[in-house]
Amino acid sequence: MNAANFMHTLRAAAAAALLGCAGLGAALAAVPIVIINGNGPGVGFNDPTPATPVGGNSGTTLGQQRLIAFTYAANIWGSQLTSSVPVRILASFEPLPCTVNSGVLGSAGAWDVFSDFPGAPKPNTWYPAALANKLHGADLSAPSDPHIGATFNSRLGLASDCLPGAGFYLGLDGNFGNGTDFVTVLLHEMGHGLGFQTFTDETSGDYHAGTPSIWDHYLLDNRLEHEWVEMTAGQRAASAISSDGLSWNGPLVTAAVPGVLDPVSRLAIAGPAAGPAAHDYEVGDASFGPPLANPPLLGQVMPVVDQTDGRGLACNPLSPLNALAVNGNVALVDRGSCTFVLKARNVQDAGAIAMIVVDNAPGPVTGLGGADPAITIPSVRVSQADGNDIRAQLQRRSRTRSGVTASLGVNPAKLAGADAQKRILMYAPNPVEPGSSVSHYSTAAKPNQLMEPAINGDLTHDVAPPRDLTLPLLKDIGW
Repeated sequence: MNAANFMHTLRAAAAAALLGCAGLGAALAAVPIVIINGNGPGVGFNDPTPATPVGGNSGTTLGQQRLIAFTYAANIWGSQLTSSVPVRILASFEPLPCTVNSGVLGSAGAWDVFSDFPGAPKPNTWYPAALANKLHGADLSAPSDPHIGATFNSRLGLASDCLPGAGFYLGLDGNFGNGTDFVTVLLHEMGHGLGFQTFTDETSGDYHAGTPSIWDHYLLDNRLEHEWVEMTAGQRAASAISSDGLSWNGPLVTAAVPGVLDPVSRLAIAGPAAGPAAHDYEVGDASFGPPLANPPLLGQVMPVVDQTDGRGLACNPLSPLNALAVNGNVALVDRGSCTFVLKARNVQDAGAIAMIVVDNAPGPVTGLGGADPAITIPSVRVSQADGNDIRAQLQRRSRTRSGVTASLGVNPAKLAGADAQKRILMYAPNPVEPGSSVSHYSTAAKPNQLMEPAINGDLTHDVAPPRDLTLPLLKDIGW
């Protein structure tokens, strides 16, 4: 039997000391989940700051509300899984890295890993503690050890230098507004602790202590059509930065993909003035506004220009000239200086029928985050290079027409976030993002999945099909 300690971090890598624990109780579910308090008096789960009950959370202090939300999320996971061994989660709130514009929400992962125990389906393979216990039928960990460690940002939204005004929403109803839904974060992090993570080094491709994990039996390089257990360390390292070259090959996930993922979005540029920009483009979808669909939305592309260099940020209500240009047309704006949601609201208020956001740095296309139910127009994101190609064809435009048309629809022959064989893609950016690469689904998935590397505003509290593919993956590895 072997054991090692692992932690995962959402959005960035971080380390946190876990304090002495005192039992808080068990969530009532098919798999009992025992929540262990890692905080000292007066902080974290013991924070006495008065709080008004919100969204079904009846707690009257900050600490109580945090615990109630934690128990609620634990019940969701517990009701989906089966095990005769209670799962112990050591949890605490600690100050984690944060700035005015971004921050680490939390980190979690398996406390121990075990191999070659009685009942292990695969020999010479690491299993996370909670799953190993389920398969073994008894607790392999020391009685004083947790099975999952979890830490959450105690300063989020509560300090002027830590995403002020965008802290954890502790209600249970998903009505988080401008906040970050804590239940969703909890479900994500518990998913990692239950086994949604690799123990193989994403940078070097080396197995932990020379032994592959159960994860490696289902990670597939879709260019070589080899699973990670069939590859060299160098091949695994290359696979981890292959963008759309890494897939999940588990049968339960693959069977569920067609019923969960939507067709991939497609932007087609055409028109008499389109010139060399006339072709299809890869786009990132928005978590706000309506999704793209067929028949496609058609419109003239008109740029917003509110910067001296010819770019348009659309961070303020549009000037009369810009409003005239985008009214009834597709607004082309640039990333930067404000949220995507604010840009969409400003061009929508000016009469735009859709928004295309041009990235402000080189790199692969990703989605547009944020949430605002008042946004009624679709939005997509294009790469910096693609956006510049489109913008170059807009130079000879009138005040209201460009002769460059956009068709915003979907390609029914391809699923968003899946490879050609309809296996879901894993997150494999270049360069490697420690704590995020490989141990998440691709950000190209549509709808956004719980186990993507960031918490998106369109997520629900579902962990299973037809909305989400987290539960099938956990069952693929043995749950």
